[in-house]
Amino acid sequence: RPWYNFPIFLNIRVSGVTVVTQKPVLSVRKGETATMDCNLGTVTDAAYWYKQIPGGVPHSPSYDYRLIIKNVEEGDSAVYYCTKLIVTSNLPPPVLTVFPPSSAELQANTASLVCLSSQSVPFADVSWLAGGSPVSSGISTSTAVQRPDQTYQISSSLTIQTSDWNMDKVYTCKVSLGSQTSEKTIKKSECPTE
Repeated sequence: RPWYNFPIFLNIRVSGVTVVTQKPVLSVRKGETATMDCNLGTVTDAAYWYKQIPGGVPHSPSYDYRLIIKNVEEGDSAVYYCTKLIVTSNLPPPVLTVFPPSSAELQANTASLVCLSSQSVPFADVSWLAGGSPVSSGISTSTAVQRPDQTYQISSSLTIQTSDWNMDKVYTCKVSLGSQTSEKTIKKSECPTE
């Protein structure tokens, strides 16, 4: 039976220390079981294993410290990477400002709210709530613009019904980045009159 080689790249930095696990190449026969371990020392939670086929793009076959491939076949021969994302600090929350509809808009029986997210990152997600429920239409969000301080500014507008605004409906601009969320609410009664 033929042998299949599994090159393993496990050059992982953990707290400034490079951790290398197992032999760089694992050889097994067809039909056998290949087992690869990812030793991250004292780091907890799971690690990601990525399989890289020559000429292809990496994909993630496993989410565990140990990758087990049973009944090995030719298509399993590839380079496998073990990775672990370690976040040591949280990003500061963005500064949110929500602007009410202008008086000119309201006189024309149209209304739009504008949410400005400053001191943000370019890949933050902006969404809107109306009366506590997610809004799926009438939203226009700009691409992130980099500022001189290296942070990013994102603006998002929401077209609303003038009647809803006059009935003092609460609108919320929500900016999310992973598990971090910032919110800013607005309603007519809390806005200064012109």
